[in-house]
Amino acid sequence: MKSVTAVENRKDGRRGTGLRLLATVALCMLGMMLSGCSLQHPGETAKEVSRRHDRGLRLNNQMMLSDIDRVLMLDRPSSLTDKRIP
Repeated sequence: MKSVTAVENRKDGRRGTGLRLLATVALCMLGMMLSGCSLQHPGETAKEVSRRHDRGLRLNNQMMLSDIDRVLMLDRPSSLTDKRIP
């Protein structure tokens, strides 16, 4: 014999999923803060921050140009020559 349950007596298992997800994210963020992972660098002057940002931008630009050169095949020396090979 089949067990039949009325619709109003069924429990929705997905009801607390959003709350659980929010709590998990909050706990992960709290753990990161307590473990010392932060975006601030204590004892760093404004010039040091500026140098760090400039270096990051310069390196990103160099890597992007290197990728573009590789795609356009400009990174390899040319095998063409103006001399005639016998």
